[in-house]
Amino acid sequence: MWWPKMATGGVHGSQQHPLKGLAGQCQAVLRQQYWEGCWRSRSQNRYQKPVVDGHSSTLLTVRKLILFLIYFLLQASGVQVADEVCRIFYDMKVRKCSTPEEIKKRKKAVIFCLSADKKCIIVEEGKEILVGDVGVTITDPFKHFVGMLPEKDCRYALYDASFETKESRKEELMFFLWAPELAPLKSKMIYASSKDAIKKKFQGIKHECQANGPEDLNRACIAEKLGGSLIVAFEGCPV
Repeated sequence: MWWPKMATGGVHGSQQHPLKGLAGQCQAVLRQQYWEGCWRSRSQNRYQKPVVDGHSSTLLTVRKLILFLIYFLLQASGVQVADEVCRIFYDMKVRKCSTPEEIKKRKKAVIFCLSADKKCIIVEEGKEILVGDVGVTITDPFKHFVGMLPEKDCRYALYDASFETKESRKEELMFFLWAPELAPLKSKMIYASSKDAIKKKFQGIKHECQANGPEDLNRACIAEKLGGSLIVAFEGCPV
């Protein structure tokens, strides 16, 4: 069977790529289902020797689909992360003593996307919220953040969450993988398989959220990610 090779950093020689084993498991299940179908037909006195019919055609189609999925997963595993993405993360993570004007320029939220050639994770132009915008041009920063996410495509994001527990008020970064139901399958696959690449650059983030729709981004869900019953307020609103 043909297995696509990665452009760089691939697995060569006798070492087996983990996705190869996954495909083998899928094919084993498909073969089992096929033969079970033949035995069911036999029990109904209409068993036939396997030939190139509808069942075989379906198996071939699914096999091609498996190879198609693996191809894109292998390609996605080589995705790079732009230096600007790393710089923004560092600036959001490290809270230096700053002047009021510098604090206003701090980023409250930033959205990242794949470049046009799908080879690099970059900052999406114009998709950010500054601390200075909150309470001036933006009333509810989290609602505004959710509104910036596309309905039919995937994204990564960093959000500087402000919340309160029963003991104190905190600010901590959250990492989001946005993969809505209406996003193309190819986009979902690449973003999901490239997530580790960007997470390796975001060392020290405590909170992660994968959202597949607006229902995964309500305040109750976010509070659960941040600390569950310990959270009493998120972005100034009770939960």
